Amino acid sequence: MKFTLSWLKDHLDTEASLETIADTLTRIGLEVEAIEDKAAALKPYVVANVISAEPHPNADRLRVCMVDAGDGAPIQVVCGAPNARAGMKSVFAPAGTYVPGKNITLSVGTIRGVESRGMLCSGAELGLGDDHDGILDLPADAPTGQPYPLYAGLDDSVIEINLTPNRADCASIHGIARDLAATGIGTLKRDAFPPVRGEGACTVPVTIELGDDPALCPVFALRLVRGVTNGPSPAWMQARLRAIGLRPINALVDITNYMTFDRGRPLHVFDAKKVAGGLTIRRAGEGEELKALDGRTYQLDGDTVVIADENGVESIGGIIGGEASGCDASTTDVLIEAALWDPKNIARTGRRLGVITDARYRFERGVDPAFVLPGLDLATKLVVDTCGGTPTQATIAGEMPDTDRVIDFPWTEVRRLAGIELSRAEMKVTLETLGFHVAGTGDRVKVLTPSWRPDVEGKADLVEEVIRIAGLDRIEPKPLLRADVNAVGPKLTVLQRRTRSAKRALASRGLLEAVTWSFVRHEDACLFGGGGADLALANPIAADLSDMRPSLVPGLLRAAQTNADRGYGDVALFEVGQCFETDQPEGQSIRAAAIRRGSARHGGDGRHWSGTAAVVDAFEAKADALALLTALGIQTGSLQIVAGGPAWLHPGRSGTLQFGPKNPVGWFGEIHPAAMKALDLKGTLVAFEVRLDALPLPKFKPTKVKPVLALSGLQPVSRDFAFVVGRDVAAGDVIRAAQGAERKLIAGIEVFDVYEGVGIPEGSKSIAVAVRLQPVERTLTDAEIEAVSAKIVAEVAKKTGASLRA
Repeated sequence: MKFTLSWLKDHLDTEASLETIADTLTRIGLEVEAIEDKAAALKPYVVANVISAEPHPNADRLRVCMVDAGDGAPIQVVCGAPNARAGMKSVFAPAGTYVPGKNITLSVGTIRGVESRGMLCSGAELGLGDDHDGILDLPADAPTGQPYPLYAGLDDSVIEINLTPNRADCASIHGIARDLAATGIGTLKRDAFPPVRGEGACTVPVTIELGDDPALCPVFALRLVRGVTNGPSPAWMQARLRAIGLRPINALVDITNYMTFDRGRPLHVFDAKKVAGGLTIRRAGEGEELKALDGRTYQLDGDTVVIADENGVESIGGIIGGEASGCDASTTDVLIEAALWDPKNIARTGRRLGVITDARYRFERGVDPAFVLPGLDLATKLVVDTCGGTPTQATIAGEMPDTDRVIDFPWTEVRRLAGIELSRAEMKVTLETLGFHVAGTGDRVKVLTPSWRPDVEGKADLVEEVIRIAGLDRIEPKPLLRADVNAVGPKLTVLQRRTRSAKRALASRGLLEAVTWSFVRHEDACLFGGGGADLALANPIAADLSDMRPSLVPGLLRAAQTNADRGYGDVALFEVGQCFETDQPEGQSIRAAAIRRGSARHGGDGRHWSGTAAVVDAFEAKADALALLTALGIQTGSLQIVAGGPAWLHPGRSGTLQFGPKNPVGWFGEIHPAAMKALDLKGTLVAFEVRLDALPLPKFKPTKVKPVLALSGLQPVSRDFAFVVGRDVAAGDVIRAAQGAERKLIAGIEVFDVYEGVGIPEGSKSIAVAVRLQPVERTLTDAEIEAVSAKIVAEVAKKTGASLRA
C-alpha cells in the first residue's frame, strides 16, 4: 500500500515530521517498508537561467551555454540538447551531482576542447520520465536558484507500508489516517458526505439473480450521469496516481482508482451507451467469456459472479471490468457502480482466473459495507466536478447487511492478557478514536464495532487494538517463572527421541545429513509409490516440485547426483523427515533414509593407495539399517529380512525388514536400473529407508539390574557346521534355528561360506556357520560340547530341512 505525505494530510491534520509518522506507523502494526524521498535525491538540482547559447567551435551539434544558477558568476556548460537557447529557464546540475537517469556522477570535464562545469538536464536524466529530446523548458517566471524539487512539487514523499490480511480498513489512506489519529500525532479530518440529489430516476434497471446465495452480492447501487466530458483528470490527481505507481488513463477511470486508494471503496464505471438494457448480477454460464480491460480474455464458469446486460457479460463482479463497455474519450453518459461482494468468492474467482487487481485485493479482505452509498455519492461529486454532467438518483438492488457486533468487554481484560495497567479513560479514548462506540461506565462496558472492522470479533481483539496504540514498549518486562524440573514429566515423545537418536546414529557411520524439499516432481512421486491427486499441490512453488514426497529417497538420490556432477561422486547422505502416502493425518509417517554412492563405504572415504577401493553394495545399506535399529534399542531377534523390496529397488539385490508379514518397517538394497534411468542417475547407488513410527514401541517393565558389561573368565569354544539346504532357504533362517538350540551357551553365530557346485545336489547349497559357545559357570567337557553340537544340528534340520554336509 503506497501513499504520499500530502495525500495523507488530506485526511490527517498533523505537524508531525515524516520520520515521526513512519516510526508511528511501524509501531502500531502498519510496517513501513520503504520511503521514497525524491526531494532528497534531487536536492542539488536548481532552476537556472540560460544567459547565452553559442555554437561549439569544434562540434556542430553542441552549444556552449553560460548559465546563471543564482549563486554568483555564470557557469559554462557544454550542452547537446537541440532546444537549448538563450533566455530559457531549465534545470542545472553542478559538478559532483549524481544523475539517476544516466547512473553517473558529474565532474568538471572538457568536451571537444571546451570546459564544461555541469549539466542542463532533461526529464529522463532526472528519472522523471522518458523524454530524451531536449532539456527541461521551464516557464519564464520560474525563480532562478530555487531547488528544482521544491519548484516542481517533488518534495512529496511516498510511503509504502506492508498490510497484514486482517487490516482491510487500512487499505485506504483515510483508514491509515484514522489509525495515526488514535496515537495522538494528529486529528482525523471528518468530511461530511451529503447525499447527491439526482434529477429523475436512473433509467437502467438492476436485478440480482443469485438464487439461494444472495450473500454473493448483498447490495448493488447504480447511478447514471448524463452529459459528461471525459478528458484528462486534474493534474493533482494524475500526480498522486503516478506517485503510487498507477498510470493515469482518463478522468472517469482515474476517479475510480483514486477512490480505491483514498477511501478503500472500489468502483466501476460503464459507458452507458454501450450497455444494452438493464444490468443483471448473476452467475456466469458455462462457456461464457469476457475480454477484460487488461486485454486478456477470461473463460468463466458457474462459480464466477458477473455483471451482465442483454449483450452478455460486461464485468467480473468485484474484480475487473470488460473492454466492450469501458469508458473512453467519446463517453458522454456514464454509469457509476458501487456494490458489495462476497470476500471468499472473490478470492476463489481471482485465484482461479489468475487476475490480480486493486479491487480484488480489497474485496477479498472486506470493504466497509456502510460506505457503499456515501462512496457512490463521493464518486459522483468527483465526476460532476471534473467532467460535468447531470446525475440521476441512485438505483439500489438488494439489502444492506447487518454488521452490528456488540462485545461485552471488561476493562481488566487488558491487564489480564497484556500485563499492562492503563487508565479507563485512555482505553476508552483509544477505542472511540478508532471508531468503536463504547457504552457504559462500570468495570464492564458494551463495545459496538465499526462497520469497517470485520476482523474484530471478541475481547482479545479489543485488547490488541488498545495495546498496539498504547505501544508494546509500555509492557513491563518480567522474567518467566522457573519450572520445577523435578515435577515435569517426559519432555519428548518416543518418536521425537527416535528422530534425534537416528540422526546421531547415522552421522556416526560417516553419513552426512541432508535436508531436501518435501515436494518432488510428479514423475518422481509416481516412481516411488506416490503421485496421487490428493497429494498434488494446488499452487506449487516450482513446476518440478509439484507433489508431496512419498519417500525420502528421491530427494537424496538427486542430491547425490548433484554432488557427483560437481566432482564429489563418493557421497553418503542421510535424512530424517516426513513422508506422505495420503492427505490424511494417518497417511503421514516419519522416516529415516540414507544413500551411498560409488565407493563411499562405511569406515572409508572411497580412496585407497592401491586404487582398488570397492564400490558399495546392498549389504552396505543393510548394515546401515541394522545399525540404526540397534542404536534405537530395537530388539532384532524377531526381525525378518525378506528378499526383494519396493519397485524402485533391484529385485535381486534388495530386502525388506519386517516384524511379521503384516508389519514391514523398512527396505534396503541397490537402486533399480530403470529408476536410475528415469532419474538420470549414474554410478552405483544403494539406499535404505526405515519407518520410525512403525517400529515396535519400547516395553517398560521392571527388570533386575544387570551389569552393563559381564565378562566370563572361561575360554570360549568355536565349532563350525556346514549344512546342505535348499537353494531357497535363507542364511538367516539357519542362524535363527541354530541360535534357538541353546540360547544360554551360544554367544554368536556367523556365516563364513556359501557354496554351490561339485559335491552339492542340484537345487541345493551349502551354508557354513561358525558357532561360538561361551561357558559361564565352568569349562565345558567334550561330551557337553558334543551334546550342544547335536542339538544345533537337530534344530537346524527340524526348522530348515538341512542335513550336515559330509
